[in-house]
Amino acid sequence: MSVDYSNRYVFEAEWYDQVACMLKKFYLYYYPSDNTVELFDLKTKKTFLRRTTCEGITAKDFYVGTVITIFSRCIKITGYADTCTKTKLETQLQKVFVFLKPDVIDKMGEILKAIINYDFYITNIKMIRLTPNDIAECNLVKDEIDKTSVINYLISGPVVALELLGGNGIMRWQELAGPEDSKDARSIAASSLRACYGKDDIHNAVYGSKDTETAMQELQYFFPDSKCKNKGLKNTATLQNCTCCIIKPHAVQEGLLGAIFDDIQKAGYTITAVQQFYVNPINSEEFLEIYKGVLPEYTAMVAELQSGPCIVMEVSHKDESPNIVADFRNLCGPMDPDIARQIRPNTLRAKYGKTKVQNAIHCSDLPEDGILEVEYFFKILDGI
Repeated sequence: MSVDYSNRYVFEAEWYDQVACMLKKFYLYYYPSDNTVELFDLKTKKTFLRRTTCEGITAKDFYVGTVITIFSRCIKITGYADTCTKTKLETQLQKVFVFLKPDVIDKMGEILKAIINYDFYITNIKMIRLTPNDIAECNLVKDEIDKTSVINYLISGPVVALELLGGNGIMRWQELAGPEDSKDARSIAASSLRACYGKDDIHNAVYGSKDTETAMQELQYFFPDSKCKNKGLKNTATLQNCTCCIIKPHAVQEGLLGAIFDDIQKAGYTITAVQQFYVNPINSEEFLEIYKGVLPEYTAMVAELQSGPCIVMEVSHKDESPNIVADFRNLCGPMDPDIARQIRPNTLRAKYGKTKVQNAIHCSDLPEDGILEVEYFFKILDGI
């Protein structure tokens, strides 16, 4: 195979080798011309994986912060390895900070579907409560005449913070969001988010970064990297009358996030906390340990949970169901999507699952598991 160095991307990457119990660091080369990858071990100074095609991976999967699966190994991309890669990708793709405002949280699924359909990748998500200090720190309220009213509105309930990635991201976001005043949006951009979900110039559904510099500052504040002392804003988990729902990595990668949220909300459930997690091998085994020796798919389930970002939700019911865990499990359907499609075709696993392991959704099984599983993510892992 002839080596084409003119059109390749080089990333810093790492992989935790469970057999050797050590973190290995690599240069990850990606060649978009023929969709091939190569790994170079930085410690041994030797090629770890020769340039080869890797099924299931495309150019859109390569960005800093993501986890990609290369021959069953979960490789995390931690940075750019050269300025050429950084320049190329940051020119082609732009990150945007966005949040959904308090009065549209019940339409979260619909809005996320619209964002994904507009060719954005949702690369991070977290439900939070803003404080006046957060708003002042990030200058989220600028030239409005009645700043007090705007601030009171923004702190009146939870918001959903998003990191979006897309080609010409800032400009494309402004197109999707529409004019600041929802009344104007309905006149000149009738299909925009503010036209569809906003009311006026204050209650206008969504906020988004105005330029790349602002986006980087806002993303660092709301989604700080692991090296930063600031751990980010507190999650909104209530740990009361709730169950745990996890959208598995394969479903996140397939862009099913909005559709699944929408189905959950339209079934009468309330999503009271949301956050993206990268679950490491140790935590993946620990969380799923109850299935060890019970389900033959246990090892594969562990591998799937750690194969990329997953989205974890705390789910409750508008009617305060006496058994929220069992009720929500019914919405998810049988573990095997093939069986679900035959006997319960409208369930989440029937609609979005592929196999018993890649069945789109994990949900709590037993009544006592609901709060415990929510605590595991939103209290233990989020606090690390």
